This record gives sequence, structure tokens and C-alpha cells, in this order.
Amino acid sequence: MLEATFQVIVLRPYVANTGKRLVKTPKVYFSDTGMLCHLTGLRDADHAAAGPLGGAIFETAVLLEVVKAFVNRGEEPQIYFWRTSAGDEIDLIVEAQGKLIPIEVKLSSTPRPAMANTIQRFRQEAGSRVSAGFLVHSGDITLPLAPGVLALPFGEL
Repeated sequence: MLEATFQVIVLRPYVANTGKRLVKTPKVYFSDTGMLCHLTGLRDADHAAAGPLGGAIFETAVLLEVVKAFVNRGEEPQIYFWRTSAGDEIDLIVEAQGKLIPIEVKLSSTPRPAMANTIQRFRQEAGSRVSAGFLVHSGDITLPLAPGVLALPFGEL
């Protein structure tokens, strides 16, 4: 019901290799970050960003921007997440035009090359269908972090 009325967005896991042990439980996001903050008692942006839910709220905001980009073009977004039982995770896997675009979200204004490691592992595992990946962060610089991984400020989504 909540998904049908666009109150929540449910991301299902991306499963490329059925033999690999992956986490298959869906992730659920509120489709309104303002409502999310209100329900969790967060009253201002500084409190939200500095609190324990800061990363989750930022991830939700990035997901909503990606979804809006598709919907505004009249397209149905195909968005997943990827998480192994060993703990590797890509927050968003966007499927577009036959390619997979990995997007990692970090509530950090200083992206570092190590933040691209999981995207690189996913690119190796999923193969030629994977295009360049992005690490979306809260800072204001765009820079390459690793081959095929670009750090992108939230404001440039």
C-alpha cells in the first residue's frame, strides 16, 4: 500500500551471480525526507546531518533525485542495491540503456580513493554491463577517485 501510493520506495537487491551469497532483503526508503526527519524528531538540517541518521537521510535524498530524474523523463526507474554477505555494499545500482551504474553515497565532504573500493569490486564481478560509477558526497568538488569512479557533489546530480 505505501509503495503503491509513493509514500515509500522499495529497492530490491541486484543479483548478477545467483551462486554468490548476497543479502536479498529489500531496502525501504521514505519518499519525503522532510517527513522522515519530522518522524525521527529532527528539526533542522544541522541536527539531521550530525546525528546517527545523517547518512541514511543523505542516501534517501540521493535516491529521490535519481528517481525524479527518471520520472521527469517519463521513464520507469530501475534501481537496485547490492550487498554481499561479507558486507560489501553499493547503495544504488541504476539500470539504464542496458548498463548498470553503481552509485555509492557518503555523507562526507572529502571523498577519498578508498571509498571507491566497493564500486571497483562490483565492476569486476558484474563485468561488461557496468559503466562508470559515482560516489555522491556532500562536498563541492568533482574528482576521479579510481579508474571508472568519479566523486560527484550532491548538487551536481
